[in-house]
Amino acid sequence: MSALKIKKGDKVVVLSGKDKGRHGEVVKALPAIGKVVVSGVNVVTRHKKPTQVNPQGGLERSEAPIAVCKVAIQDPKTGKPSRVSFKMVDGKKVRIATRSGERIDG
Repeated sequence: MSALKIKKGDKVVVLSGKDKGRHGEVVKALPAIGKVVVSGVNVVTRHKKPTQVNPQGGLERSEAPIAVCKVAIQDPKTGKPSRVSFKMVDGKKVRIATRSGERIDG
């Protein structure tokens, strides 16, 4: 897999699937498998048996990874999905939102 253009802490928009159109922040990036975990998106429910640590048991809800091709960076200016390009600024490589030309990196 190639390097991801989306990093931890980025605001993203879901482009396809059951959560299409939802916004969230990247909690974890998994570049080895080409997936990201987004807060509040792709929430799955697991049934947990009672254990000594958790005697109650019950339902556990958590975010599952989503393919990076199904999300896009949220443009800082417009809030709409945008692609990412790179540009050299003062000898540093920075990410640019192609929709508006705004810098994504601080």
